[in-house]
Amino acid sequence: MSIGNSPSADRPSVGRALAQARTEAGLTVDEVSATTRVRVPILRAIEQDDFSRCGGDVYARGHIRSIARALGIDPEPLIAQYAAEHDTGSAVVQVAPVYEAERIKSEPRRPNWTAAMIAAIVAVIGFVGYTAFSGGGGDKPSAQASTSTSASATSPATPTSPQGNGAPTPPQPTDTDSAIAAAPPGKVTVKVSAEGGASWIQATDGNGKQLFQASLKEGESKTWTDDKKIKLVVGNAGAVQLFVNGKDLGPAGDKGQVVRLTYTPGDPTQG
Repeated sequence: MSIGNSPSADRPSVGRALAQARTEAGLTVDEVSATTRVRVPILRAIEQDDFSRCGGDVYARGHIRSIARALGIDPEPLIAQYAAEHDTGSAVVQVAPVYEAERIKSEPRRPNWTAAMIAAIVAVIGFVGYTAFSGGGGDKPSAQASTSTSASATSPATPTSPQGNGAPTPPQPTDTDSAIAAAPPGKVTVKVSAEGGASWIQATDGNGKQLFQASLKEGESKTWTDDKKIKLVVGNAGAVQLFVNGKDLGPAGDKGQVVRLTYTPGDPTQG
């Protein structure tokens, strides 16, 4: 496979655009490879607009999509640009009509007579029961039902404890992006808020599971809670405000600085 046609003067090539996005996110090629499972030699070749290592156009488009999503940018314009530069648009156009025809094709539905019969029997039984109840109960049951309904409408429901001692059950803590809640005992809660501009964020829990990886726009925030620890990679540290276990720690660093942070349940709490 050839490297492809040269990009126009007013926009960077696909590989150059991915390389710029990775640099702006403050990530190395090894870090992107670990996230996307795309091998380092293939990543380096793609950033140099050499797609011959991908093994074909289908794999090349898949790699572009995975890398772009890992860097927090829209992959579709880059895939369209790749198709235009490598003359792969015709193959995509030929497949689309066949796919659309298969997708919209459906079998005619047959009447479900069994369900209709069951519904009719239930309606008859309900009518007979209602008639029997209304004819033999007199006026007292209706008055009692009315009083009970009125009391339920005017009295707010108060949850009680499972032990049945009448004590109200305390509200359970919730994990939201808008509240700065102190962590429950034995847990760590971390909130990041992009108050000074956009920043690329990666969050991982104590088991190494990735919780979040994308660009956080100005004004947006995210909150995570874990039993062991929360690990962060912040691409533009000066734009991010940190709150750990309810404690405002201020900016994560300086403008444009890439920082790696780890917080555990024993870190600062609200004083």
